[in-house]
Amino acid sequence: MMDEVGEVNSESDLDLNQTRIDGELLGVVIGVTKPGYITFEGKEPVGLGEYITIANGENKSILGVVESCFIKSDALDEISNFEEALESKIVAEINKRDKSFKVNVKILGLQELLKRSKSILPEIPPLPGTEVYRARREDLRDIFDSEEESWIKIGTLLRNTNVNVKVNTNKMTTRHLGILAMTGMGKSNLVSVIAKSIAKIPGTMVIFDYHDEYRFLKGENINFMQARINPRLLTSDKFAEVIEIRENADIQNTILLKAFENDELKTRTGDGFWEELEKNITGIGSKEKRFTSSADRVIDKIKEARRRFDNILIPDALDPVSQIREGCINIINLIEFTEKQANVAIAFYLESILYHRKLAKGQSLKTNYQNKNQILFHSPVIVVVEEAHVFMPKNESTDTKYIASKVAREGRKFGVGLIIVSQRPRTLDPNVLSQMGSLAIMKLVQQEDQSQIESSSESINGKIIEQLPSLNPGEALLVGQWVNLPSFIKIDEILERMMGKDPEPVNEWKNTKEKKKLSVEDSRLFIRENYIEEEYIE
Repeated sequence: MMDEVGEVNSESDLDLNQTRIDGELLGVVIGVTKPGYITFEGKEPVGLGEYITIANGENKSILGVVESCFIKSDALDEISNFEEALESKIVAEINKRDKSFKVNVKILGLQELLKRSKSILPEIPPLPGTEVYRARREDLRDIFDSEEESWIKIGTLLRNTNVNVKVNTNKMTTRHLGILAMTGMGKSNLVSVIAKSIAKIPGTMVIFDYHDEYRFLKGENINFMQARINPRLLTSDKFAEVIEIRENADIQNTILLKAFENDELKTRTGDGFWEELEKNITGIGSKEKRFTSSADRVIDKIKEARRRFDNILIPDALDPVSQIREGCINIINLIEFTEKQANVAIAFYLESILYHRKLAKGQSLKTNYQNKNQILFHSPVIVVVEEAHVFMPKNESTDTKYIASKVAREGRKFGVGLIIVSQRPRTLDPNVLSQMGSLAIMKLVQQEDQSQIESSSESINGKIIEQLPSLNPGEALLVGQWVNLPSFIKIDEILERMMGKDPEPVNEWKNTKEKKKLSVEDSRLFIRENYIEEEYIE
């Protein structure tokens, strides 16, 4: 009887496993298991980012992701010379048991709960000997391809390209996002993918384009802007940075401060502002002889700045922030700005955006309120800061870093989302980075960059970090609150983007030569036939 019962139970378990796991067998769990990690022996190599399922009793399946795979050959282990390697190679090819494929897996949670955005680890880890299967596409789609309207598509799973990957726009806005990678790995392309999706909503986004990488972005609801600085709206110390007076030039900064204290200066526009400013500085130099030479240098700095940045410094310009349109992707071009000027401009825009969102939040709490037209941003705004390591450096105080830190702390309450983009996490301020609730990490080789990210995010561990150098351009690891699960993905490519890609010097040189040749041929068409010969005969 017991044998019959035992036989029935065995068949029942087998049937249960068949219904629970319906996919390709990849291997068997081996060694010591933990609720969060297992190792299995694979029948073949398994790639980074592959999703697997494991039966765990009570008709429950566990979902995991491959973090690393190690291949070993017993015959080719500890080889001492070339001849031995050749002989062992033959042995390894004959012996089917020679190769070992050790695959390390991070357990993500119970599969059915993950479909409801709940990440719950199993109380008891899988038993050694449990079979491991490749995750079914249908199950992965239920987890990564949400039907909710707040989720936008940015790519596909790295090992399952027919499974879309979507991210939560609400979480990206309220909890902020860091995009980190080496140069040329696709950071700006990811920003473009996000921007085009938000433009369709339509949402409001502001991109500070320091390298003119978004000029060719096409589509509806895209607003291109040239950044402007109105010196009348600046304090004297910020104006000093714009015209590049050194911070330690105390006398020059003092002269500028006194010149800015003139109330009449703030009422002047156009050339009148510059004339009044120079008159004030000259007056200060005349009153105090010890200031004369320094006053002359300040005036020289102003004239040089006007000559170089005539289309940037506009005293009669309206508030630059008022040019930002709600419901649009606003691309603010900063390519003509120096680093210090860009820092002042970004900080000014950021502070103004946060102020108007606070104003809108405060007014919305009142049933009847006046001056509604003074509010520029009635709905949330996402701000993108490229080259974040330049404007938010680790060991230096900048205006942008101060305001960005404030936005990172307070933005959630007032609807200002922050996206920082950097290829040097090691030089990025760790306090700002730690405020990013979500991360998109692409290829990073430098150990210091990896360590900085690992110390700033609870979602990152050493095993995943070790895999970052193996990512190809356009591939990324997504972690944090904007995704249900840590995921390796292939990011969609914005085809119309031309800037940001590596230049092709050989083609450009050839094109230049061809254009010169064509221009010479075209110019000869305008020369009367035999003109040169006739002139020579005369």
